[in-house]
Amino acid sequence: MLKAKIIKSARREFECLILKDNISVPAKAKGLLLKKGELVVGDYVYLEKESDEYFISELEARKNTIYRRIIRENKIKTIASNVDLIAIICTSSLPEYKRGLIDRYLLRAVQWEIPAIVIFNKMDEANQDFNLGFESKRLAPLEVQCFATSAKDLNYKGDLLPGNIDLQEFLKDQTIIFLGQSGVGKSSLISMLSGEKIQLRANELAKVGKGSHTTTWSELIHLDSFDVIDSPGIRTMSIQDVSKDELSELFPDLEDYFIRCKFKDCHHEENTKGCAFFNSKNTEMVLSRLDSFKRFKKEIIEIPEWQKD
Repeated sequence: MLKAKIIKSARREFECLILKDNISVPAKAKGLLLKKGELVVGDYVYLEKESDEYFISELEARKNTIYRRIIRENKIKTIASNVDLIAIICTSSLPEYKRGLIDRYLLRAVQWEIPAIVIFNKMDEANQDFNLGFESKRLAPLEVQCFATSAKDLNYKGDLLPGNIDLQEFLKDQTIIFLGQSGVGKSSLISMLSGEKIQLRANELAKVGKGSHTTTWSELIHLDSFDVIDSPGIRTMSIQDVSKDELSELFPDLEDYFIRCKFKDCHHEENTKGCAFFNSKNTEMVLSRLDSFKRFKKEIIEIPEWQKD
């Protein structure tokens, strides 16, 4: 059998990269493999060749998965697997920086147990009121490495963060999912980081000279220095499948405060008696994370169970 990695999938169609020969081949799932669990981009599999066709006969255990719960069907939909890093791209200029959106992406990173970094792009166009130091320090308890970049200039050196290392070197040999709202310069940044060997237009990834694919495909694009996974299922950041009871677990940096609150049903308001968040020792950074937690909880509670996907 040949060990391979699924680099493209759509329904029952797969394209696999044979690791030994570094060539891609179309393959079909054999027997009951599809019924045992969805085969997804990033999966390591074993192929058998029969005549001129390849068949996926075995799935290797996954290191991790990116998934979402389908509430109505009471099942989990796996979207991708074996991801090394989630790279969250935001901007300090336009579109307007949304701290809550970053926290929404980080919630998923914690849930999926995948390391995340935050890339502050367009720093050469930064709003004067934007405090890069504050935004990076508020994520330090989550062990999130932050980078300051310019999508126009890969060698941009302004506003370097303390201890910051070279972004290209950091991404080397990793399988990465890039997340970020429209307009943050994600396409330009990915293109530069790949040495212009990848393009992203209208939310579609394509190797230079290979053309683009339809958004129904999930795809892993293999580059010289790193791999990029693109999937329509990852672009939506709804949290309606997260329960209010598990939400606090997805804010591990606030766990100690939740425990120290005097009452278990604490609403974490400034005038709440016995709330651990509101004392002279707590900083604006902690309270900014609490603000995201409270807004997410309200969002989850306001959606009736019968309306959830």
